[in-house]
Amino acid sequence: MASPSIIPNDRLDKDFYLVLEEFRDGVAFRETDEGIDHATLISDLLAGQYDQVLRVVAFNPVEGWSRDVSEDVARELERRIGAEALDVPEVIQGFIEDTGPPAVQLSLPLRTLTP
Repeated sequence: MASPSIIPNDRLDKDFYLVLEEFRDGVAFRETDEGIDHATLISDLLAGQYDQVLRVVAFNPVEGWSRDVSEDVARELERRIGAEALDVPEVIQGFIEDTGPPAVQLSLPLRTLTP
């Protein structure tokens, strides 16, 4: 028989974020505050709370999923910076450039040439 969890299940039924950063001695995930939500994560990134961000991972233990949300976060950072006419903090500029979708996506129509 399994023991009941000492952590209430409702505290786990939300999205959690981990930020992978590069430090002097290597890379490590830095956990975020327990109550942080997506909007707070974006605000913290814009405020320079993280240095040398490489990736952002989200997970929800109750729903049983995890995924790399780096591209979504980079896109939201770009949107907020543009909408609020903010300066791009140096510490996240590389993350946005390396992770975000390309500014212009070219696609050329393919066609078969016939003689």
